[in-house]
Amino acid sequence: MTRPRIAIDAMGGDHAPEEIVAGTLLAAQAYEDVDLTLVGDEAKVRALLQGPGADRITVLHADEAVPMDQHASQALRSSERTSLGIAVNLVKKGEADAVVSAGNSGAFLAIALIRLRTLEGIARPAIATVLPTLSGRTVLLDSGANVDCRPEWLEQFGIMGSAYAKAVLGIARPRVATLSVGEERTKGNALVLEAATLLEQAPVHFIGNIEGKDIFLGGADVVVADGFVGNVVLKTSEGMSSAVGKVIKELLLGGSLFTKIGAAMLAPALRGLRHTYDYETYGGAPLLGLRGNCIVTHGRASRRAIKHAIGAAIAEAEHDVIGKITQLVAPHLADRS
Repeated sequence: MTRPRIAIDAMGGDHAPEEIVAGTLLAAQAYEDVDLTLVGDEAKVRALLQGPGADRITVLHADEAVPMDQHASQALRSSERTSLGIAVNLVKKGEADAVVSAGNSGAFLAIALIRLRTLEGIARPAIATVLPTLSGRTVLLDSGANVDCRPEWLEQFGIMGSAYAKAVLGIARPRVATLSVGEERTKGNALVLEAATLLEQAPVHFIGNIEGKDIFLGGADVVVADGFVGNVVLKTSEGMSSAVGKVIKELLLGGSLFTKIGAAMLAPALRGLRHTYDYETYGGAPLLGLRGNCIVTHGRASRRAIKHAIGAAIAEAEHDVIGKITQLVAPHLADRS
């Protein structure tokens, strides 16, 4: 493909525009042959756009920003004037290949759903979060876009997650599993049981149920859940990772001289461990199922997280994830007709 063109919502997030602009500058230095456009208050953005990589970034003015606590319906009505709405519209008009935002995720979902629409055969988009495991990486979806789901939606999530794992993570035959309260095929609520039945007939390598404890052990490459459960898993894992890191730091810094010497010797390994399980390393999560590449990242995202979110957007565009999902879904729909 031609150079990926990435639009970034400069005004979305708890630390916007400072961290968003700083992260975009890091991305300009890290990723070659990519066009980056910051959408936001031009005066504020240009004042921050200094240093290496600044000359490779375009600024597009937007009069307003979407507040983090604004209702999705209100954000949708004013989307033609906001940085988030204008950034999504760049994708709709074919002027950008992907959009990245750390802003109001509910507003992002609503605007993207209305402006871009879902792919044929996909009822609802899903947030796909890449999580580190002992054996590599796994894709968890939905991570929060749809708290109430239908069985056929979970089937579609499995198909989309499998396509993403193949295209972006390079897994030749992704193992797809439903998240349940037991590994046995009879375990789970009505939603999980019916979704599992549908996934058995879907064009994916379905392996059945896995439990929450199996996710980080690498029990599956794609884990399917409704958005309520998926978001609880995501936030719990982030909290646990942060807590463990703090405990280790306190133990090492507050220990004896021998403990501190041992910590110094282990420092390289500990840094590698921190990098592996640092959610910022994995950047943003793709909003799969839309007719455009959308990357959602944390409202509290730092410049490192923004840089990696832009990297995720580049990867999704370069690997034609939308095309891969369409290739899986289309024949499956034809078989049902």
